Amino acid sequence: MTAVLLLLGVMLLYLGAEILVRHASEFAAILGISKLIVGLTIVAYGTSTPELMVNIVASINNSTDIAVGNIVGSNIFNILFVLGASAIICPLAVHRQIIRLDVPIMIGVSALLWLIAFSRVLYFWTGILLLTGIIAYTLFVIDYSKKHSHVDVAQKKQKQIDKKRLCTHLAWITLSLGVLTVGSECLVNGAIRLARIWGVSELIISLTIIAAGTGLPELATSILAAIRGHKEIAVGNIVGSNIYNILAILGISTILAPAGLPISNSVLWIDLPVMVGAAVACFPIFTTGHTIYRWEGCVLVFYYFLYVTHLILEATHHPFFTHFQDVVYIFLLPLTFIALFARQLNQYLKKKSQI
Repeated sequence: MTAVLLLLGVMLLYLGAEILVRHASEFAAILGISKLIVGLTIVAYGTSTPELMVNIVASINNSTDIAVGNIVGSNIFNILFVLGASAIICPLAVHRQIIRLDVPIMIGVSALLWLIAFSRVLYFWTGILLLTGIIAYTLFVIDYSKKHSHVDVAQKKQKQIDKKRLCTHLAWITLSLGVLTVGSECLVNGAIRLARIWGVSELIISLTIIAAGTGLPELATSILAAIRGHKEIAVGNIVGSNIYNILAILGISTILAPAGLPISNSVLWIDLPVMVGAAVACFPIFTTGHTIYRWEGCVLVFYYFLYVTHLILEATHHPFFTHFQDVVYIFLLPLTFIALFARQLNQYLKKKSQI
């Protein structure tokens, strides 16, 4: 039964992603708005539906570790694994708007969550603050899109003629979100069964299996978008999903949780810093050549596996855990920071020499 659930989940995720990417790009074309805006909003919010469903149930049932771990783990999974895997399959061009506006916003809300987390409990007022943030962000993106849209008269007439097609694509997008949600649910349920057999804690399950499971719509959608040549959707989906996960889903979860969402020591000092670090790493990666290259995708995926290995070794109290930490903190992280800084410096010197 577990194997059937896992297989069914994978099939439904592929089907849902195929429908979503195809009809979202057509939807954008009819409205005369950029694929990037669609990726940042409709696709990003839609692919985060599984995270929303899981967190609503977890918050109501007072499974607070799952509610917090799912969001933090999903954001880490989105940047390190989804973005990395998509870039490995096809190098991703990054739009200037992503670099100037959306990545700084993603870094800002990630850092804000970590700062608020030092209170050790996310209360009702925190949820209100986060929800206000997502409303402001969505209105800002829509307003920015209107100001920077380049829709001529012919396109506007075409948009009026194609209202029926617009409704059809919207119906298909809604259907695809339902398929993605069911697919994620099947995959997560199957994975949780395996994890419980292995005797893993709720927090570890939420940070890894549930986070990866609910993040699979983003994975399927971004990879398929990259393959189909819709690279704006591939990148915008990840950045928009991370912003939506923190501001909207965690905001709703905090409001619904009877006694708020407590933050454990491991989340505060390990998982949240990793999430913020992954968000910050996007800036130098995106700005260098405005492209995420294959080797950079490999580095992101490699760090995701390092993170998961860290969680497993810590949870099992493995004797190798201390040595593993030493290698990561003393050698790998400093080396990565030096490499990123060297690339930024090289880029700056090239621009200066051209001037």
